[in-house]
Amino acid sequence: MTSVDSSLAAWPPVVLVHGSRTSRSMWRDQLAALRRAGVDALAVDLPGHGARRGEAFTLDGAVEAVASGIDELGGRALVVGLSLGGYVAIEARARHPERVVGLVAAACSTPPATRLRGGWLLVARGIERLPDGGAGLNQALVDRALTPQAAADLAAGGFALDVMSAILREVEAVDPVSALAAADSPVWVVNGRWDHFRFGERGFVEAARRGGAPARLVVIPGARHLVSLDAPVAFNRALLDAHRAVAAGRPAPGADGAPPAGVAPRRAVER
Repeated sequence: MTSVDSSLAAWPPVVLVHGSRTSRSMWRDQLAALRRAGVDALAVDLPGHGARRGEAFTLDGAVEAVASGIDELGGRALVVGLSLGGYVAIEARARHPERVVGLVAAACSTPPATRLRGGWLLVARGIERLPDGGAGLNQALVDRALTPQAAADLAAGGFALDVMSAILREVEAVDPVSALAAADSPVWVVNGRWDHFRFGERGFVEAARRGGAPARLVVIPGARHLVSLDAPVAFNRALLDAHRAVAAGRPAPGADGAPPAGVAPRRAVER
C-alpha cells in the first residue's frame, strides 16, 4: 500500500457495503487504509449475509442496514458499495439524500432489469439445488480469481450461498439510473477494466449529473469485477481521492470538522 496523506480530514466517515454472498470481511484492506488515513469507517453486513445469515434478504432491509450504519457514525457519511452493495448504496442515497454526502458505486454499472437477469436467476436456482449448495464451485472460483490474502478476506465472514435467488428477485424493480438522478451528492462510478458489469457505466454517470451531482467514472486497469479485492492499492487510492473531494467540498458537521456533539470518534471497524 502506498502512503496516504495524513492531513486527510476525518470527516466524513465512511460506510462500506459488501457484495452478494460475501460479508463485511471483504473490506478489510479498505478499513485498514482508512484507519491509516485517520478516517472513521464501518463495514456493515446486509440481511442474509455474514453475522446476519439466516435472515431473509430484502432491499428495504439492506437499505436500512446502510442507514443504521450511517447513524452509528453520526448521521452523515460517504457510502461505498460493490456489486450488490453498489446497487444498495445507490438506493440508500436516493432514499436518504440528507444522510449520504457522497457515493462510490463500484462494479454495479448494469441495470438489474437487464434481459440477462432471467438467465442469472435460472443459474442461481440450479446452483442452490446442488448437494453442497454450490460451496465447491464458489470456492474454486474464489481460489482461481483472487490472491490468497484477498480470498481469505472474502471468506472470513462466511459465504451466503442460499441468497442469490432472493437477491435477484428483490433487485428486479431497482432502477439505479433514476435513483442516481434523485440526489445531488457527489458520485464516483468505479469499475475494473475487465468487469462484465460495465455496460451502463457512462449512462450511470450521466444520470447522476442530470440530478445535479458532480460525477466521475474511474476505470482501474487490469482489474475485474471484484475490483477492491483484485486491485486494492488502486481502489484504495480512488476511495481516498473521493473522500478528500467530499471533505473539501462540503462543510463538516462541526465548525472545526469534529463529529456532532455526543458522537464519539470511531476507528475503522467491520460491522
